[in-house]
Amino acid sequence: MDTPRRLSPRARWTVPAVVAGVVAAAFAVPAAVGAVAGDDLPAVTADELVDRVANAEPVPVSGTVVYTARLGLPDVTVSELQGVGPLDLLGGSTTMRVWSDGAESSRAALLGDVSEYSVVRSGAEAWTYSSADDEAVHYVVAPEDQERYDELADQAAGPDVGGDVPTPSEVADLALAQARIVTDVTTTDPVEVAGRTAYQVELTPQTDGTLVDRIRVAVDAETFVPLRSQVWSVQDTETPALEVGFTDVSFDAPDESVFDFSAPAGAEVREVEVPLPEPGTTGPPSSSAFGEDAGVAVSGTGWETVVELTDVDVEAILGATAEGRLPEGSTGSSGADDLLREFTDSEDGELPGMPELDTQALYEQLTTPVDGGRLLTSALLSVLVTDDGRVLAGSVPPESLEELAG
Repeated sequence: MDTPRRLSPRARWTVPAVVAGVVAAAFAVPAAVGAVAGDDLPAVTADELVDRVANAEPVPVSGTVVYTARLGLPDVTVSELQGVGPLDLLGGSTTMRVWSDGAESSRAALLGDVSEYSVVRSGAEAWTYSSADDEAVHYVVAPEDQERYDELADQAAGPDVGGDVPTPSEVADLALAQARIVTDVTTTDPVEVAGRTAYQVELTPQTDGTLVDRIRVAVDAETFVPLRSQVWSVQDTETPALEVGFTDVSFDAPDESVFDFSAPAGAEVREVEVPLPEPGTTGPPSSSAFGEDAGVAVSGTGWETVVELTDVDVEAILGATAEGRLPEGSTGSSGADDLLREFTDSEDGELPGMPELDTQALYEQLTTPVDGGRLLTSALLSVLVTDDGRVLAGSVPPESLEELAG
């Protein structure tokens, strides 16, 4: 077992939350098209449905999730070379098994033909394991922060706070009101997903300046747990560009043994201690992971928002990530770059569990040459990398980025 890697107090996020959040986002996935449900389901408005989802009690959930991406990207087939992993989500269908106790324990396993990538979280600790690399990474809260972590956990589970603290319903109402400034929010016919009757809420942009045609979310009619999400592109309004959802689901509590993880015999194990951020020190992510001088600017609003990074050293990033490490100069004072920097080996900057990839070849495969740079186009996202070190990205047509880049 490797010597534990200590993380300095500069790290801004706790790893269990980061690991769970990143993997959950990466594995956001779809089920087959559901049959139309019966007419005996009580009618609800979009406001009522959002309110019920916001106020629903957490429940255990387990089942099989399928992710299908039809983004129009080139086939990168990296799983054939290095085993299943998040890059598989760029295209095709991927299957995952998930378990959650509805509280502090969860498990997700991304399944390949001959390999598996798993994330297990239980309270303040988490594990990731790649069967292809035969490597496990164990994340725990730093001992000196355990007492404070327990206090925060108790506060989160404590009694309701009175006064001006908004309720989940009020937060949902505010979010819905904000969404309606640029989005039509409606309900559609109930459907059956994974054998469950589900309501559906649909979001349609009020602009033709985005690649997103509409988003539809199916919500279980009994527990109000989202069962499926679908996103259509303006390029194909019939078949979803992204689908994520259950093909089978259970709301019975999983056996506690599901959340016990032991590294397989012979696997390399890395230990990472994660300090809690100091109160009042958390801040928005910085752009320093993209170079010492990188800056961030945002233009447009709503669905037409474009994020622009300037002074990005693309070649340095590609060269570093190809070796499974962070680029030089990634030493910002807040955000994800801080956390990742803290996970690196102090001598060689290696990222735990990061496989070696020919990122230059992958970059060239996913992008095409254009005047003044390279362009990635997909059904839902456009990214323009300019020769003068700018990166522009948004759910907008490529010509919008090229116009902004000048």
